[in-house]
Amino acid sequence: MTDAQRIVIVGASLAGASAAETLRSEGFTGELVLIGSETELPYERPPLSKGVLLGKDEPVSAQLHDQQWYDDHSINLRLGTTVTALDTAAKTVTTDDGQATPYDELLIATGSRVRRLDVPGGDLSGIHYLRTAADSQALTDAYAAKPRVVVVGAGWIGLESAAAARERGCEVTVIEPQSTALASVLGEQVGELFAELHRQHGVRLLFGTGVEGFEGSDKVTGVRTSSGEVVPADLVVVGVGVQPNIELAAEAGIEVASRENGSGIVTGPDLKTSAPGVFAAGDVVRWEHPLLGRPVRVEHWSNAKDSGATAAKAMLGQDVAHDAIPFFFTDQYDLGMEYAGDVPRGTSYQVVLRGDPASGAYLAFWLDDDRHVLAGMHVNTWGAIDGIQDLIRSGRTVDVDKLADPSVELGEV
Repeated sequence: MTDAQRIVIVGASLAGASAAETLRSEGFTGELVLIGSETELPYERPPLSKGVLLGKDEPVSAQLHDQQWYDDHSINLRLGTTVTALDTAAKTVTTDDGQATPYDELLIATGSRVRRLDVPGGDLSGIHYLRTAADSQALTDAYAAKPRVVVVGAGWIGLESAAAARERGCEVTVIEPQSTALASVLGEQVGELFAELHRQHGVRLLFGTGVEGFEGSDKVTGVRTSSGEVVPADLVVVGVGVQPNIELAAEAGIEVASRENGSGIVTGPDLKTSAPGVFAAGDVVRWEHPLLGRPVRVEHWSNAKDSGATAAKAMLGQDVAHDAIPFFFTDQYDLGMEYAGDVPRGTSYQVVLRGDPASGAYLAFWLDDDRHVLAGMHVNTWGAIDGIQDLIRSGRTVDVDKLADPSVELGEV
């Protein structure tokens, strides 16, 4: 058990709240301070682009715990408060109210923020980004009027936003500079399967097309594309990725990776940073993955939850390593998908499909040149994700023909 009397967590995020919960469940009885810039209680982000955006769930459904839970567990929750500086020598955090709070150990769980389009008209009303609970509520309310929606970016947030808009009766156009949906994540072959799903639901897709600017005086009325077309729009959703909030750490002299090297706060498998007594978790951490054998940074729900728990145990002096396989999921129309693994950018790979995508239920695998499974996903094939993760963890060479054959158990390929 740690000798720490006070642990401070910067970021009332899923990672931060998961760490706080784990600290208490693992027996930490000292003072625990959880500081967050948002005014909402800590929440999970996946519902914001799924059930909440569809108008089926209230934003409160995404909350991890109510206020009473934090009171019952003696967690000093300071919401609407932004940490402006870290002093790792003096072991203090300074907040925007001028208060300096000392710590014995510190967890940085500052998460990420959306990347914004720097084009003419980018500040017009009616242009939405989706990251926070407030963003989700604003977009959910706007969808109710059934506007003409233009989505910029065919990544996960963009496609989920498009699917929700179509299900709520909106006319939808998606603009994406890459050759198809999710090309940088899944590759063209599998990405095109998602593109076709959206075509079948009436979404207009403009691939190989950039955004030059937004039209309108006070409110957006159209999106000007690189082809010269102006796509009419009553509402725009921009989903062009996020960037980790590493500035606090960098300004405090904590080692961070350059953008070219994946960005993020650099840690070992135990999530310890270069500063004594300081740890990192969630979107912001780039850690040495003990199973994959290389540094990774993951921007998904499961990593925030798992890394928060791992960091908490490490802060308590336990011998732990963050070895969870990267995992994420999506729900779009009648498609449910789970993905596990990681394919490094620039890696050559072979895609193996198991089952017929036209049936609406299939698996896909990404293999390296030595026929090791780097990643795998299922679409509407529930119960398959454990077998996919087992294949990745095993590191064994697989038989491609058996992998593609649904009659062969995954454990036997």
